[in-house]
Amino acid sequence: MKKGENVGVESFFQYMRDLYGKMNSNVFNQGTGVLNSQQHAFMRQLQKELKIEIASQLALKDIETVVFDIETTGFFPDKGDQIISIGAVKVKGCTVTEEEFYTLVNTNGPIPEEISLLTGIRNEDTKEAPLLSEALVKFFAFAENDTLVAHHSSHEKNFMQSACWKQFKTPFKHRVVDTAFLFKIVEPNKTIVSLEDWCSLNGIPANNRHHALGDARLTAQLWSRYLKKAQDLGCVTLQDIYEMLARR
Repeated sequence: MKKGENVGVESFFQYMRDLYGKMNSNVFNQGTGVLNSQQHAFMRQLQKELKIEIASQLALKDIETVVFDIETTGFFPDKGDQIISIGAVKVKGCTVTEEEFYTLVNTNGPIPEEISLLTGIRNEDTKEAPLLSEALVKFFAFAENDTLVAHHSSHEKNFMQSACWKQFKTPFKHRVVDTAFLFKIVEPNKTIVSLEDWCSLNGIPANNRHHALGDARLTAQLWSRYLKKAQDLGCVTLQDIYEMLARR
């Protein structure tokens, strides 16, 4: 489903944007539940309208993606680890746009010292941040129904699946494309894993690492470059990428 194909969905997104523009974020932190019903309605509507199978058929030159990254207190959401920040960048076709999203997340719990040293995020930084439910709704309002992209996406996918279910009792239905798919198509003989090394290979300064928006920006640059290279190899849609990868 491309933007503009469903007026009802677009109107709902605009309603949520207007709503958040008018309401003070403190309402969420007071535990009043004033916007709880709107949050749940938004998520139910979003998940209902998502049609991820259509995205695989969109031309790569036109596909609209949201490249995102999260920072967390650990690696295991089922063991209590939590999201502490979300960063995202919109990419249209092979063009990285200036449309960006970033939020810290109030976990109502301690951030391990080793995570603070890695990310620079400390407990005092998140005290006034939105709770996870609000942060997620704002992120999905930004992403709308675009295809999501992440570097080694299992981490992001696991936390998003857990968060959506715990916060809204809804499944996480967005398609998340892993940058590794493109790397394996374009650079099949490379065994590089880390984001820094992929950036180094492409002459991209790996600045602001382990910051959700910083990592999203780096991943967006890599995604745009390798998407163009995949097209040069004859891939027209995401489905072509999956099929080429299956033949490798």
